[in-house]
Parts: sequence; structure tokens; C-alpha cells
Amino acid sequence: MKLEIINSQIEAGQKGLQVFKKAIQQGAQVFGLATGSTPISIYDAITQSDLDFTKFISINLDEYKGLSNDHPESYHYFMNKYFFSKKPFAHSYMPNGLANDLKSETKHYDQIINDNPIDLQILGIGRNGHIGFNEPGTSFKSQTHIVNLTDNTIQANSRFFDSIDQVPKQAVSMGIASIMKSKEILIAAYGKEKAQAVKEFIEGPVTEDVPASILQKHPKVTVILDQDAAALLSKK
Repeated sequence: MKLEIINSQIEAGQKGLQVFKKAIQQGAQVFGLATGSTPISIYDAITQSDLDFTKFISINLDEYKGLSNDHPESYHYFMNKYFFSKKPFAHSYMPNGLANDLKSETKHYDQIINDNPIDLQILGIGRNGHIGFNEPGTSFKSQTHIVNLTDNTIQANSRFFDSIDQVPKQAVSMGIASIMKSKEILIAAYGKEKAQAVKEFIEGPVTEDVPASILQKHPKVTVILDQDAAALLSKK
């Protein structure tokens, strides 16, 4: 596990850009992408660079159930806004949250991942150590699955909607085993509210209570942290 401690999210973006550049130089063609505020600085650095993704494939971590692709809170919309409209891929795969049969959609998505092994996967980490929508207690053996969002997640997301009744209650997410198939992983965290989760995932025991802790067993992980997120680490 390679640890990079930076002083600003702009610097984090440049560090992330270098990881992407090196991966491409080493032959990477399939990129696992994430949403949320954490990867935005990295995406900004990438979209302002000269990198060309038009021959590559992207596979996203997750999507809400029931939101159309043009809904402002859908992850399709997010990816188009921050990445795809500026740096298109040959093909971009995302879970279909509008599928009539979500169980079939999870199997279909696993097949996509199996057919297109991910070379570099980008992740954020939740305050409770979750990655993707894989909350504490999710099996390390999990493949793509339907997730019932926790009350805390629904409450946290309600600020983006006119009312809490509009907040999606389910999502489709890559499982932890799906993520661990990636040849390389880049994970970032910023802010003091992430410090405890960062300490537990890097220095604590490998446990399903902290989903990100499984990354200790991955052979190639880069961790980008700001000073606040790294504050509780005993070794830096």
C-alpha cells in the first residue's frame, strides 16, 4: 500500500492524474470509476490533461434505483458532468437503476466486469469505512448486488432532494469481491471526519465491519489523503 499525504485537493488531483498516467503507460485500458465529492479534484485534473480515453472502457461502481439518466442526482448525470462530456470513452458501463429486473441487472453487470477486467479502480471511503455502497457487514465475497440504503445514508442524501420521500431507498453496487478483482486501486479521503475510518482501514484488523480494510490484502493500492484525513495514523 502506497500512502500519499497532500496539502490540498488540487495537489490530490495532480497525484491522482499521475496514477492514471502511469497506469496507461503500463497498458491499462479499463477504468473503474466512482462518484461523490472525493474524486472530483482527480477528475478535474484528468479532464484538463492531454490524456485520451477514446479507445478505453469505463465501468462505474454503482447507481441508484429509480433515477433516470438525466436526473441531476443520478450517477449517470454526475459522470457526464464531471468526466464523460469532457473526456469520452469508447464505451462507458453503468448499472441500470431503471431495470425491471434488478437481480438480472446485477448478473449482467458482473458479466461486464468479467469480460472487461478493471485495470485501475478509483474509490472513496465513507465515514463508516464503506466503499461503493458496501456498508459495514457486507460480505467480502459479495459480487454486484442490490443494496438497501441505510437510514443514515437516506438522511444524508435528503439534502439533495426536495423531500426525503424522493430519496432512493435502493441502489445497485459492485460488491467487494468485484472491486478486489481490479488490478490496481486508487482510494482517496479528505477531511477530519474521515480520519477514524482511514485509521481503521489502513491500520486496523481486516474485518467486514470496516469494508475498506480488505484493501490491505490487495497487491497494488495507492492511498491519497489530506493532512486531516491522515491525522490519526500512527505511521505516515
